[in-house]
Amino acid sequence: MSVLSSIGRFAPSPTGPLHFGSLVSALASYLDIKKRQGQWLVRIEDIDPPREVPGASATILQQLEAHGLHWDGAVLYQSERLPDYLAALDQLRQKDLIYFCQCNRQRMQSLGGIYDSHCRYLQLTAENSATRLNVGEINAECQEFNDLIMGQYQQCLRAEVGDFVLRRRDGLFSYQLAVVVDDHYQGITHIMRGSDLLDSTPRQLYLQQCLGYRRPDYMHLPVALNTDGQKLSKQNHAAALTPHQEAHNLYTALLWLQQEPPAELAHLSVSEILSWGITHWTISKIPSTMGISAPKEF
Repeated sequence: MSVLSSIGRFAPSPTGPLHFGSLVSALASYLDIKKRQGQWLVRIEDIDPPREVPGASATILQQLEAHGLHWDGAVLYQSERLPDYLAALDQLRQKDLIYFCQCNRQRMQSLGGIYDSHCRYLQLTAENSATRLNVGEINAECQEFNDLIMGQYQQCLRAEVGDFVLRRRDGLFSYQLAVVVDDHYQGITHIMRGSDLLDSTPRQLYLQQCLGYRRPDYMHLPVALNTDGQKLSKQNHAAALTPHQEAHNLYTALLWLQQEPPAELAHLSVSEILSWGITHWTISKIPSTMGISAPKEF
């Protein structure tokens, strides 16, 4: 797919319906890319069947449409992209950048989550093995980037992450691999997503480098927090967006994003709220903090 001037995306996992936190992410990415006069794509990240809820993909798409967040082009489903992930792994194998690993979760926990490359030189086979990416030697791969909301961010992969998994022992592809391959395939130029993914970005930058891909611009939003200070998520029992309150939801999301919508906007239609949002979108108003409490009603 050719790269246009600006292409953004919203890429939910079908683990349940949209809640306020996911609406904020979708709305921000939509307004930002439309302010840039670009295309907004939707991708369903459905490559982890044990976590997915039947019918959730259709529900998410219906919720987006109800909120006036109409995407450009066809929806991309990651479950249809498995051959492309295999091709990327083969490209990395040819560069001698991946290896098989049979370390279990207990061993990883004993390492504090930073893998020590134990299996790198054991020449294990693919059977019952995960596939890991070699991140280089100590301090060799410190990734730094300028986040358009959070500012400068750096992570040294060897010291802070270690060789990370691209394909799990059960054969499922990792988020890190799939998101990088698909962002490249779709020609994504601007990535707006939650701050809970900020520390994943250096891994993705390194993977882009290994595969010869272009680096997009990144913007990480504060995540919406519940009353216990936890990220709104299905795992933390976040409530689904209430139907037939779409204009109210959008207005509240604009307030949460500190875009300062006028009070009279709350009484207008979905399309009028979005039109105002595109015209007045100002990314510099978004706080550079990791999380902000969601309105109590959500």
